[in-house]
Amino acid sequence: MVNLPEESLIVVESLFKSFEDGEILKNINLNIKEGDLVSLIGPSGCGKSTFLRCLNCLELLDSGYIRIGKVELNRHPGQKPDEKMIATAHEMRSEVGMVFQSYNLFPHKTVLQNVMLAPVVVKKMNPDKAREIAMTQLEKVGLKEFAGKYPGTLSGGQSQRAAIARALAMNPMVMLYDEPTSALDPQLVGEVLQVMKALDAEGMTQIIVTHEMQFARDASDYIVFIDAGEIVEYDDGDILFTNPKKDRTREFLRHFNGMGMAVNC
Repeated sequence: MVNLPEESLIVVESLFKSFEDGEILKNINLNIKEGDLVSLIGPSGCGKSTFLRCLNCLELLDSGYIRIGKVELNRHPGQKPDEKMIATAHEMRSEVGMVFQSYNLFPHKTVLQNVMLAPVVVKKMNPDKAREIAMTQLEKVGLKEFAGKYPGTLSGGQSQRAAIARALAMNPMVMLYDEPTSALDPQLVGEVLQVMKALDAEGMTQIIVTHEMQFARDASDYIVFIDAGEIVEYDDGDILFTNPKKDRTREFLRHFNGMGMAVNC
């Protein structure tokens, strides 16, 4: 294991992940500092979502090393998962909040009940305390007045903001988003992205798989371009969008020239 600076909240080394149809992630190495907002971009099927799922231990890495905070998960090639590895994966998952494309809110529970549920069930938190935390998080995402409503009455943007509040209620060290705006109408995208910007201002560490290139460029501390399961390059958004170093990055970004993102080719 390489000695790394303490300010690296997330450390990924030599991460590999395969499924039956082939290798998805190939030797991923990445350090992310506390408070960074990092956007993952790349073509569909390149491994971005799988990388997030490995960080959240929804998928167990085949081999490599992941550290989030002080929780370390290490797996050697061919090593079978044992009880200790599975327990570590559960511990790591507790440090991470995850927001998906679909909101996965329980339709028979109010917005407040949805946000309270995990702290009460998973953390065995006192319901009154969970309610207080849930209301704080709903206020943070602009949904305090919707606490008593049911998910079926919310817009897509409101539902996604409720899903973010639900993840925040577990007090994660890191927030992960898997294309959180892809299912939204264009006019609703901005309200979700604004929540991420506000969390960034508060110092929350966030990793976002996104196709919202303007947001990625404007809001990210840096952008990681992934293609065919590999990190091709990463850099500050202004640099990566205007002067990418790799041909694969240039080819991908040509599709976004219409957004005013000139790419020097």
